[in-house]
Amino acid sequence: MWPEPIELSSTHAALRPLAREHHDGLVDAACDGELWRLWYTSIPSPERMAAEIERRLGLQASGSMLPFTVFDAAGRIVGMTTYMNIDAIHKRVEIGSTWYAGSAQRSPLNTECKSMLLVHAFERLDCIAVEFRTHRLNLQSRRAIERLGAQLDGILRSHSRSADGTLRDTAVYSITAPEWPAVKSHLAWQQAKPR
Repeated sequence: MWPEPIELSSTHAALRPLAREHHDGLVDAACDGELWRLWYTSIPSPERMAAEIERRLGLQASGSMLPFTVFDAAGRIVGMTTYMNIDAIHKRVEIGSTWYAGSAQRSPLNTECKSMLLVHAFERLDCIAVEFRTHRLNLQSRRAIERLGAQLDGILRSHSRSADGTLRDTAVYSITAPEWPAVKSHLAWQQAKPR
Protein backbone atom coordinates (compact mmCIF):
# COMPACT_ATOMS: atom_id res chain seq x y z
CA MET A 1 0.00 0.00 0.00
CA TRP A 2 1.27 3.46 -0.92
CA PRO A 3 1.17 5.58 1.12
CA GLU A 4 1.04 3.60 4.34
CA PRO A 5 -0.93 4.88 7.36
CA ILE A 6 1.16 7.18 9.54
CA GLU A 7 0.78 9.56 12.49
CA LEU A 8 1.99 13.12 12.03
CA SER A 9 2.21 15.76 14.76
CA SER A 10 3.22 19.37 15.22
CA THR A 11 2.69 22.17 17.75
CA HIS A 12 -1.01 22.83 17.19
CA ALA A 13 -2.23 19.62 15.56
CA ALA A 14 -1.85 15.88 15.20
CA LEU A 15 -3.03 13.65 12.36
CA ARG A 16 -3.86 10.07 13.23
CA PRO A 17 -5.19 7.35 10.94
CA LEU A 18 -8.99 7.48 10.89
CA ALA A 19 -10.56 4.85 13.15
CA ARG A 20 -14.13 3.87 13.96
CA GLU A 21 -13.57 4.82 17.61
CA HIS A 22 -13.17 8.46 16.51
CA HIS A 23 -16.90 8.58 15.67
CA ASP A 24 -18.20 10.45 18.73
CA GLY A 25 -15.41 13.04 18.62
CA LEU A 26 -16.04 13.62 14.92
CA VAL A 27 -19.77 14.10 15.57
CA ASP A 28 -18.94 16.70 18.24
CA ALA A 29 -16.57 18.45 15.83
CA ALA A 30 -19.17 18.57 13.03
CA CYS A 31 -21.74 19.96 15.48
CA ASP A 32 -19.35 22.80 16.31
CA GLY A 33 -20.73 25.14 13.65
CA GLU A 34 -23.34 22.74 12.19
CA LEU A 35 -20.94 22.20 9.31
CA TRP A 36 -23.18 19.81 7.37
CA ARG A 37 -25.47 22.79 6.59
CA LEU A 38 -22.86 24.39 4.29
CA TRP A 39 -24.34 23.93 0.81
CA TYR A 40 -21.06 24.18 -1.15
CA THR A 41 -19.21 21.35 0.57
CA SER A 42 -19.93 17.85 1.84
CA ILE A 43 -19.49 17.43 5.58
CA PRO A 44 -21.32 14.55 7.24
CA SER A 45 -24.21 15.24 9.58
CA PRO A 46 -24.16 13.46 12.95
CA GLU A 47 -26.49 10.77 11.54
CA ARG A 48 -24.17 10.20 8.54
CA MET A 49 -20.83 10.20 10.37
CA ALA A 50 -20.60 6.41 10.78
CA ALA A 51 -21.32 5.94 7.06
CA GLU A 52 -18.67 8.55 6.17
CA ILE A 53 -16.09 6.80 8.33
CA GLU A 54 -16.92 3.49 6.61
CA ARG A 55 -16.77 5.14 3.17
CA ARG A 56 -13.30 6.57 3.84
CA LEU A 57 -12.02 3.30 5.33
CA GLY A 58 -13.36 1.45 2.28
CA LEU A 59 -11.50 3.82 -0.04
CA GLN A 60 -8.38 3.27 2.06
CA ALA A 61 -8.76 -0.50 1.64
CA SER A 62 -8.98 -0.03 -2.15
CA GLY A 63 -5.81 2.10 -2.15
CA SER A 64 -7.36 5.38 -3.30
CA MET A 65 -7.47 7.26 0.03
CA LEU A 66 -5.51 7.60 3.26
CA PRO A 67 -7.87 9.25 5.77
CA PHE A 68 -6.83 11.05 8.95
CA THR A 69 -8.61 12.32 12.04
CA VAL A 70 -7.39 15.78 13.06
CA PHE A 71 -6.66 16.46 16.73
CA ASP A 72 -5.87 19.86 18.26
CA ALA A 73 -3.05 20.54 20.75
CA ALA A 74 -5.33 19.58 23.66
CA GLY A 75 -6.03 16.16 22.11
CA ARG A 76 -9.59 17.04 21.07
CA ILE A 77 -10.88 15.74 17.73
CA VAL A 78 -11.55 18.75 15.48
CA GLY A 79 -11.99 17.32 11.98
CA MET A 80 -10.89 15.10 9.12
CA THR A 81 -8.49 15.29 6.19
CA THR A 82 -7.13 12.84 3.62
CA TYR A 83 -4.69 11.98 0.95
CA MET A 84 -7.08 11.07 -1.85
CA ASN A 85 -7.10 10.31 -5.57
CA ILE A 86 -3.84 8.51 -4.84
CA ASP A 87 -1.76 7.74 -7.91
CA ALA A 88 0.99 5.37 -6.74
CA ILE A 89 2.43 4.94 -10.24
CA HIS A 90 2.99 8.64 -10.89
CA LYS A 91 3.43 9.55 -7.20
CA ARG A 92 0.67 12.15 -6.98
CA VAL A 93 -1.88 12.74 -4.24
CA GLU A 94 -4.66 15.19 -3.56
CA ILE A 95 -5.08 16.65 -0.08
CA GLY A 96 -8.80 16.98 0.38
CA SER A 97 -12.08 15.97 1.98
CA THR A 98 -10.91 18.27 4.77
CA TRP A 99 -13.15 19.92 7.32
CA TYR A 100 -12.61 21.46 10.75
CA ALA A 101 -14.86 22.30 13.69
CA GLY A 102 -15.96 25.93 13.66
CA SER A 103 -13.81 26.73 16.70
CA ALA A 104 -10.68 25.37 14.94
CA GLN A 105 -11.15 27.42 11.77
CA ARG A 106 -9.01 30.52 11.19
CA SER A 107 -6.40 29.17 13.57
CA PRO A 108 -2.84 27.90 12.97
CA LEU A 109 -4.22 24.34 12.84
CA ASN A 110 -5.02 24.21 9.10
CA THR A 111 -1.62 25.56 8.04
CA GLU A 112 0.12 23.04 10.29
CA CYS A 113 -1.97 20.13 9.02
CA LYS A 114 -1.35 21.03 5.40
CA SER A 115 2.35 21.60 6.11
CA MET A 116 2.71 18.16 7.74
CA LEU A 117 0.92 16.48 4.82
CA LEU A 118 2.99 18.38 2.25
CA VAL A 119 6.30 17.61 3.97
CA HIS A 120 5.35 13.93 4.10
CA ALA A 121 4.18 13.90 0.46
CA PHE A 122 7.23 15.61 -1.01
CA GLU A 123 9.99 14.50 1.37
CA ARG A 124 8.94 10.97 2.36
CA LEU A 125 6.68 9.82 -0.48
CA ASP A 126 8.66 11.62 -3.22
CA CYS A 127 5.51 12.99 -4.87
CA ILE A 128 5.86 14.90 -8.12
CA ALA A 129 2.78 17.02 -7.31
CA VAL A 130 0.12 17.53 -4.67
CA GLU A 131 -3.32 18.72 -5.69
CA PHE A 132 -6.13 20.56 -3.89
CA ARG A 133 -9.72 20.86 -5.12
CA THR A 134 -12.65 22.87 -3.84
CA HIS A 135 -15.95 24.33 -5.00
CA ARG A 136 -15.36 27.44 -7.08
CA LEU A 137 -17.66 29.37 -4.73
CA ASN A 138 -16.03 28.15 -1.50
CA LEU A 139 -14.01 31.33 -1.17
CA GLN A 140 -12.81 30.58 2.37
CA SER A 141 -11.30 27.28 1.19
CA ARG A 142 -9.81 28.86 -1.95
CA ARG A 143 -8.12 31.61 0.09
CA ALA A 144 -6.71 29.01 2.49
CA ILE A 145 -5.32 26.94 -0.41
CA GLU A 146 -3.80 30.02 -2.02
CA ARG A 147 -2.21 31.08 1.31
CA LEU A 148 -0.40 27.73 1.28
CA GLY A 149 1.29 28.70 -1.97
CA ALA A 150 -0.65 26.44 -4.34
CA GLN A 151 -1.21 27.62 -7.91
CA LEU A 152 -4.61 27.61 -9.60
CA ASP A 153 -4.47 25.07 -12.44
CA GLY A 154 -7.99 25.89 -13.62
CA ILE A 155 -11.72 25.47 -13.11
CA LEU A 156 -13.49 22.24 -14.04
CA ARG A 157 -16.88 23.61 -15.04
CA SER A 158 -19.97 21.50 -14.22
CA HIS A 159 -17.53 18.96 -12.80
CA SER A 160 -19.93 17.15 -10.48
CA ARG A 161 -23.35 17.32 -8.89
CA SER A 162 -23.63 18.59 -5.32
CA ALA A 163 -25.85 16.99 -2.69
CA ASP A 164 -28.52 19.66 -3.31
CA GLY A 165 -28.54 18.85 -7.04
CA THR A 166 -26.66 21.94 -8.23
CA LEU A 167 -23.70 21.57 -10.55
CA ARG A 168 -20.31 22.13 -8.96
CA ASP A 169 -17.54 24.03 -10.67
CA THR A 170 -14.32 22.69 -9.14
CA ALA A 171 -11.27 24.92 -8.64
CA VAL A 172 -8.13 22.79 -9.04
CA TYR A 173 -4.84 23.89 -7.44
CA SER A 174 -1.47 22.19 -7.17
CA ILE A 175 2.05 22.43 -5.81
CA THR A 176 4.74 20.67 -7.85
CA ALA A 177 7.97 19.15 -6.58
CA PRO A 178 10.17 21.93 -8.07
CA GLU A 179 7.99 24.54 -6.31
CA TRP A 180 8.12 22.73 -2.97
CA PRO A 181 11.31 24.31 -1.51
CA ALA A 182 9.91 27.86 -1.91
CA VAL A 183 6.46 26.81 -0.67
CA LYS A 184 8.06 25.10 2.34
CA SER A 185 9.92 28.32 3.23
CA HIS A 186 6.67 30.26 2.83
CA LEU A 187 4.81 27.87 5.14
CA ALA A 188 7.55 28.08 7.76
CA TRP A 189 7.32 31.88 7.65
CA GLN A 190 3.52 31.78 7.94
CA GLN A 191 3.73 29.53 10.99
CA ALA A 192 6.41 31.65 12.68
CA LYS A 193 5.01 35.13 12.02
CA PRO A 194 3.05 36.85 14.79
CA ARG A 195 -0.73 36.63 14.37
